[in-house]
Amino acid sequence: MKTCTRLCGLDKGDATQMYVEPTAELHKKSNAAWIWRYCRPDAGRVWLSLSLFACNKAFTLIPPIMAGLIVNQVITRGLHAELIPYLLAMMGATLGNVATRYSYQIIMQRFGQNAIYRLVSDEYEKLHLLDFVFFDHAATGDLMDCLTADTSGIRFFLAWVSYNLLNCAVTFAAAIIALFSVDWRLALALACVTPFLAVIGRSLAKNAHSIYFGIRNSLARLNSMTEENIEANRVVKAFAREKHETDKFDRHNEDYYERNMELAYNNAAYMPWLDGLSYSLTAITLVFGGWLAIKGYLSLGGLVTFQSFLWMIRMPTRMFGWLLNDVERFNASCIKIRRLLDSEPSIRSPRAASTGKPPASGPVRGDIRFDHVSFAYPETPNVPVLDDVSFHIRPGERVGILGGTGSGKSTLVALIARFYDPTAGHVYVDGVDTHDWDLTALRTGVTLAFQDTFLFSDTIADNIAFGASRGNKPADRDDLRAMALIADADGFISEMPDGYDTIVGERGVGLSGGQKQRISLARALANHPAVLLLDDATSAVDMETEARIQKNLAGLGSGMTIFTIAYRISSVRGADVIFVLDHGRIIEQGTHEQLLALHGEYWRTYRQQLGVELGRAANGLDAEPAPPSGEGKR
Repeated sequence: MKTCTRLCGLDKGDATQMYVEPTAELHKKSNAAWIWRYCRPDAGRVWLSLSLFACNKAFTLIPPIMAGLIVNQVITRGLHAELIPYLLAMMGATLGNVATRYSYQIIMQRFGQNAIYRLVSDEYEKLHLLDFVFFDHAATGDLMDCLTADTSGIRFFLAWVSYNLLNCAVTFAAAIIALFSVDWRLALALACVTPFLAVIGRSLAKNAHSIYFGIRNSLARLNSMTEENIEANRVVKAFAREKHETDKFDRHNEDYYERNMELAYNNAAYMPWLDGLSYSLTAITLVFGGWLAIKGYLSLGGLVTFQSFLWMIRMPTRMFGWLLNDVERFNASCIKIRRLLDSEPSIRSPRAASTGKPPASGPVRGDIRFDHVSFAYPETPNVPVLDDVSFHIRPGERVGILGGTGSGKSTLVALIARFYDPTAGHVYVDGVDTHDWDLTALRTGVTLAFQDTFLFSDTIADNIAFGASRGNKPADRDDLRAMALIADADGFISEMPDGYDTIVGERGVGLSGGQKQRISLARALANHPAVLLLDDATSAVDMETEARIQKNLAGLGSGMTIFTIAYRISSVRGADVIFVLDHGRIIEQGTHEQLLALHGEYWRTYRQQLGVELGRAANGLDAEPAPPSGEGKR
């Protein structure tokens, strides 16, 4: 669990907060250096923007100089003929200023969008590379924030904050040089203000750093709860818990509000000082500069030029605080995304360079062997889910798995597809350890149909075709229908208004649980796997429908190895071998008849379910056949 906690940022007992404060490892490389790799393909745009930016700064310096010359040459000395050239120079410089500024701003916007496009692509790809261990703890709302709010914060920094930081720095430096060239005494008086700006800015940034992390984590909790409630709206309404959920949301919303107000209070504590210092520059110029002009140390034109340059100091001073806030927002966003991108899956395909041989690439035949396999989840290493499990299943055999809740049934089949790795022992597919299989090849040949079905907001045909591993080649419609027939789904699909082209709602809303399970089973069959893992995949269908599905699966022939997890014995009684699990151990195994003869746990379960069926028979319904002679006695 230590690895997952570090990567996911989880505190014990908190599965909603994926991220915490940045670690020293992430500070080894600055956020600016890290994001540059996404910006490098557009380096040409950056250099072009810098060239336009330099031209823009040059144009910016011309109007104040012209204003001083107009005062000194035209007004004071009466050289009226020079007025028109000075005015034309000011107009040309202003037009050049506007044109270059507009150009580099548009280029920087494109630059930022391109970088974010690459970043989001990497994030989305990383999500598909991460394994079940990561998603067992990560909150969906938090991950969505990484792809939306955090990337938006980075885009804003690249497309706007970056050049404004440069603009403020260059403008301030150029203004200082220009002001010293006009009058060093007045410029020195203004420079005395800058140490105060540095101290206030540092305090502002230091406080804002932790505040932005708090805001981000609070937003993640708020979004996670919202996403959960939207998905579980039927459960909330079924139990009339709207008031309870609204109150819970209000607490999260209040926390988010308070953290944003904390940022506002931080700004309120420092921004007035920054604004006050920026306006103090005007007061110093008018008072001290006026005194210098009266005493004859500074010409009137020089004072006008100095005053015209003053905005070049006042503007960076006023923006300083806001830009520092944006920088801290950028840093917080980078840390969140870097934690996601730096997360490494514990399940990955082997590399030929490290193993000395290429990974197994199939095709899978369906031979499955467990060799003293034990498994415990990382967060509970002392609680075994599977304990010393061994068996050998040959290609084409049908396996039934029964057991109580928490007995390890789902974990057992998940190990076959290598969604998890065993903590002890080995799982072999076709005689090759699953560690040595290429993951794509393994999971192409081993397909799992879950009890908790998920359907995409797409047509039924496309949902079934999702399981067809044929690259970019479209799935054959006749083949999709054949799979639906096996899953006993063709009947209700054909009765829908648009048949296989009917669009199902989000997560299959509008379909019954049994209908969703049958579409999910058809999707798994569309992959034509060598090993089919059915994790209680027909629990929501009635027994008559399940009997037809089992009969159809039996008619597939001997080429497919099928593992069936079920709680109804009718689902597994036809299997070649049945495993009964209890607390992670196989306590009984054999055929239906062999297990009944043992008079053990399987026999007791059969008796209990038989009693239910006999009750159904008393009401005129179909029932299981009576047990063999003598089976009722012990």
